[in-house]
Amino acid sequence: MSEIAAKATRSVSQQLIGEMCLAARGAARQLAVAGRALKDQALTLMAQAVMDQAPALKAANAVDLEAARAAGLTSAMLDRLTLDDKTIASMAEGLKEVAALPDPVGEVPGMWRRPNGLLVGRMRIPLGVIGFIYESRPNVTLDAAGLCLKSGNAVVLKGGKEALNSNLALAGIVGQALTAAGLPAAAVQVIPTTDRAATLALLGMDELVDVIIPRGGEGLIRFVAANSRIPVLKHYKGVCHVYVDKGADLAMAVDICVNAKCQRPGVCNAMETLLVHEGEAAAFLPKVAQALLARGVEIRGCPATRALVPQAVPASEEDWPAEFLELILAVKVVPGMDEALDHIAAYGSLHTEAIVTRDHGRAMRFINAVDASVVLVNASTRFNDGGQLGLGAEIGISTSKLHAFGPMGLTELTTTKFIVFGEGQVRV
Repeated sequence: MSEIAAKATRSVSQQLIGEMCLAARGAARQLAVAGRALKDQALTLMAQAVMDQAPALKAANAVDLEAARAAGLTSAMLDRLTLDDKTIASMAEGLKEVAALPDPVGEVPGMWRRPNGLLVGRMRIPLGVIGFIYESRPNVTLDAAGLCLKSGNAVVLKGGKEALNSNLALAGIVGQALTAAGLPAAAVQVIPTTDRAATLALLGMDELVDVIIPRGGEGLIRFVAANSRIPVLKHYKGVCHVYVDKGADLAMAVDICVNAKCQRPGVCNAMETLLVHEGEAAAFLPKVAQALLARGVEIRGCPATRALVPQAVPASEEDWPAEFLELILAVKVVPGMDEALDHIAAYGSLHTEAIVTRDHGRAMRFINAVDASVVLVNASTRFNDGGQLGLGAEIGISTSKLHAFGPMGLTELTTTKFIVFGEGQVRV
């Protein structure tokens, strides 16, 4: 592309995204004062429309799938991209589940009386306009739309190029449902272009967009964080550890480790490194290795691990901070909890960490010492998920701490403002 053409593309994208974000800002004002009944009605209408228009959705998705196959996308990527009857029914059910969740907007967690008689409290309010940038899974479009609507936020969605036709079809359904419920269609918008200039334009709309949430691979998230003028809620990767403590229930530990590594190895809350107390290594490692190897896991171990597991290959320094996202596991034998905590501090990603132990005091020490969005005791890392933790749903997982840490459900898509009730008080 020539420099003149590139400038023209940037100019068109800037104008398009500016108009969309301005419309979203107006829609956000209306959503902020919309009652729960109205929002739940819109969600219910969306769910029904998704089912009613399933043939049109699948037709749009077929165009994306054909292009993806021609581009040589992997079978795993094609699976994520596909909208079949089961996926569509799940999407509709997800919207109904969000409708059934409590509405956080307007909640006042507590109030207190000041010595001067002022009654002070905090009220939960929407964030405003959310820019959501994500990769190829079109079902995420409805997840984000439902959660943002219920929490009173407008959202501008920038999906991956692989799912453009599917996402635009979903946006049409959502817009119709919003209009039918008496809410502005601009509350949920899909950017109708795959140009990177459009993404850059969105990331520069700091006067109209309140927060950016990226969801996808590390490369996408780092690009967003590096180019955004807007606060970004993100996690780069999930380097998740399980530490098997001295005296742990080893049968339980085997089950937890197999689940954490093998149930869905390509997700951010899968275990990537196993740490084992040296006092349990001889009894535990052969057992867990047998179970993992039977499921096709490649074990990359430290020298002490390889002495107990002959099938293990040597671990390199690059393996300890790695997010494999496949059936590969780094394993290290450590002298004790101090060394396990040091390893996690050095190589962890603030995402998910777990300990298997019988000792409550040691469990609490692990919980207090580990810096991660979710810390588990005697449970699989795979439970770091909004639905599994009782949030109902999530728009993503944040490891950035400001303003959310961990799975982001409805509450995490809001903030609070102070409200003050007086009886004529003036400051002296």
